[in-house]
Amino acid sequence: MQFHQFFSPSVQHTLDVVGIFVFAISGALLAVRKNFDVFGIAVLAEVTALGGGLIRDVIIGAVPPAAFTDLGYFVTPLLAALLVFFLHPHVERIQVGVNVFDAAGLGLFCVTGTTKAYDYGLGLTASACLGLATAVGGGVLRDVLANETPSLLRWDRDLYAVPAIVGATMVVLCIRYDALTPLTSGFAVITAFVLRLLAMRFHWRAPRAWNRRSTVREE
Repeated sequence: MQFHQFFSPSVQHTLDVVGIFVFAISGALLAVRKNFDVFGIAVLAEVTALGGGLIRDVIIGAVPPAAFTDLGYFVTPLLAALLVFFLHPHVERIQVGVNVFDAAGLGLFCVTGTTKAYDYGLGLTASACLGLATAVGGGVLRDVLANETPSLLRWDRDLYAVPAIVGATMVVLCIRYDALTPLTSGFAVITAFVLRLLAMRFHWRAPRAWNRRSTVREE
């Protein structure tokens, strides 16, 4: 049994599509804020939703990537982009709800990305790194295309990568000690999800350099 197929194919596909949809919403909303046209909105939605998985699949040799072999994965971000194009004022008002689903997608993808990488023969450390890339890679590509400093690298953003790192680390530790089951993998998803929610609620941020003496103006 492959680790990334604990759930039935239909359940796994549904979870993936939900995660892709909410990631696409965040990309499309940024495009609206940057005053992009409809094509730009669609591109940012696609990149945000599928970028992390594409990076993982290309690195591990799972080609063609799932984003191009499953029409649902490709079409879902376009539907999200269409929704934001017409209803972005309303979507903005439910941003808190979108953030919650985004946190859920983060938790899910850091776990499934890690297990899929391990199934393709990578070591534990490399698998955890690709789990992180699956969860946050799309957001980094989104920010780069939008000419923004990636949120992942900004000190004034609530913790995002750290919850994904924790989730991926839990998975590889479970693999190492032969304890990865649907229950433990689900617990890793929930842990990353809850950590992200707590980071948003209490504005947890990573520390900057010790005794920092930077002359760069803080934005």
